[in-house]
Amino acid sequence: MAGILGQYGDDFLKSHKVSYQKRKVIRAIVNCRTAALGGHLQSCPDCDHQRIAYNSCRNRHCPKCQVQQREKWIRARMEQVLPVPYFHVVFTIPSELNQLCMAYPKQLYNTLFSASWKTIGIFSDDPVHLGARSGMTGILHTWGQNLSLHPHIHCLVPSGGIDYQNNWKEGRGKGKFLFPVKAMGQIFRAVFLKQLKQLKIKGEIDHADLQGLVNALFEKSWVVYAKRPFAGATGVIEYLGRYSHKVAISNNRIKAIEDGKVHFSYKNYRTHQNSQMHLGAQEFIRRFVQHILPKGFVRIRHFGICASRNKALLSDIKNRLLKKRSLKTKPVVYPQWSPKPIICPKCKKGIVKNIRAILPIRAGP
Repeated sequence: MAGILGQYGDDFLKSHKVSYQKRKVIRAIVNCRTAALGGHLQSCPDCDHQRIAYNSCRNRHCPKCQVQQREKWIRARMEQVLPVPYFHVVFTIPSELNQLCMAYPKQLYNTLFSASWKTIGIFSDDPVHLGARSGMTGILHTWGQNLSLHPHIHCLVPSGGIDYQNNWKEGRGKGKFLFPVKAMGQIFRAVFLKQLKQLKIKGEIDHADLQGLVNALFEKSWVVYAKRPFAGATGVIEYLGRYSHKVAISNNRIKAIEDGKVHFSYKNYRTHQNSQMHLGAQEFIRRFVQHILPKGFVRIRHFGICASRNKALLSDIKNRLLKKRSLKTKPVVYPQWSPKPIICPKCKKGIVKNIRAILPIRAGP
């Protein structure tokens, strides 16, 4: 990705109107792990081999910088995983809203989070389905496999909730299903469109014929996808790692850059086969840039009993569930994340160490 932006990014910025925030992200990705960010001189104590390790940009949109952040994030939340089934629920908004998403990303994506959690809350509060306080961890993705705009939220939802006596209550589905997905789609549609009209009333968005758009969207079926429950904490961990710190496209999907075109692989969900797409460099960058989020926008959020303020309550519920089920095996303890030692690439034995900092090399005056 850095190579594409470094080679074609300047031409793209000259021919397209791009915000300062997105320019900063492009510059960060290009400079990632280069002399422009500085680094450290590393040395092997066994063979005296030396090398320079340049600093990472740590930008959340950079394909190089997400592995460590993902591992830290997963380890920090292991204590919150309850010994109950979890469901993977996906809320997606129709493509007719893409123009509004590009014009008002912060407002539309906040509404997507709000409407998704409101939908879960409506069904959780209903005694017919659960009648207890539930929770949700939502992770925003804005892209499809071909880099088109496709805003949706991946949600991790426990199979039950906490009643008014702070006891765990299992849902009607008994861990086999969450809520009726067709009804969830109808509620999600109504909640989202109601909140969308509120944005218009408050003057936070502008649309010439918002009511006409809302009427058209009410005629469409909004599909909420719900996957079968995970098999214990291991499945939850795998899910968190797979979705938590993804970027629009990973470097391993980019196969070639030649003749002004970018060749990358994608999964065709209609045929369930892997295919390859060829886009001009300018179009490729345009698609990538539309997924850069506004500054400070939080794309991973926790709601209800999964919120940070309920850590103590979750820990108590977890201990009571484990005790009630009389589990013979001790729960797996996940140590805090720490960087892996770097083995010397020359002697393959020594562990390289930083011996001196290298200052960034700034471009011209």
